[in-house]
Amino acid sequence: MELQSIDDVISELDKIILDSEKKHDALGYFAVLYQRVTVKVKEGIENDYFDDGPRMEQLDIVFAKRYIDAYHSHQQKGNITESWNEAFVLSKNYWAVVLQHLLIGINAHINLDLGIAAADICREKKIADLLDDFNKINEILASLVGEVQNNLSAIWPALKWILKLSGKIDDLLVDFSMKLARDGAWRFAESISLIEFDNWQEHILTRDKKVALKAALITKPGPFIRFVFFFVRLGEMGSVAEKINKLKYIEPDKELLKKIRGIR
Repeated sequence: MELQSIDDVISELDKIILDSEKKHDALGYFAVLYQRVTVKVKEGIENDYFDDGPRMEQLDIVFAKRYIDAYHSHQQKGNITESWNEAFVLSKNYWAVVLQHLLIGINAHINLDLGIAAADICREKKIADLLDDFNKINEILASLVGEVQNNLSAIWPALKWILKLSGKIDDLLVDFSMKLARDGAWRFAESISLIEFDNWQEHILTRDKKVALKAALITKPGPFIRFVFFFVRLGEMGSVAEKINKLKYIEPDKELLKKIRGIR
């Protein structure tokens, strides 16, 4: 899949979303929120939010390509990483709630793909020069978790009330927050940047196995969280396509938009 610009990324995500709606495929949930983040990154580039806009667009393209390629490979029954396989397997689970589908996509894409993409665009360059912009893109990515926590009530209103009352659910969200994942992704990017590119695959495979194992926190949580998710699933009304459509209209993070646009 050739991607030349961030607009190409947004267009490809559009296709995945439309295809998911037609097929009533739960993979569309993550695609919707990922597209929203990509649009925010584009706005940040256009408003000089990043130190190096062209480099950030390159990172966005390389980063997104890993997800888009994994999606299409899965559709064609090709080889994919273990981390993405966990997400694709969960998409067939009727009882998984929307939140689980989103978190498992975050797990694969941030904990595995982001570090690889960051190291990839810095080959023959100093990866340390990317750190400030890496942190800025992660501030944008972090809004994904906030939007999930605050706005899934569009699908099931009682969820927001449960999230406030249940510290255990909050802990699950914090465990997969972009702040935590950012640190692990950056350390992984630094570690493989010190290795000859021809030897990356072995280290990526090792990282992939660790990230795939972490998916069990989402797919097989403890008894209390399983009970809550079962209760949530009973309350999630509408078809997959209808829920995808509701996720398209999540309230934007106003504070983040102010930072991107330079408003103080």
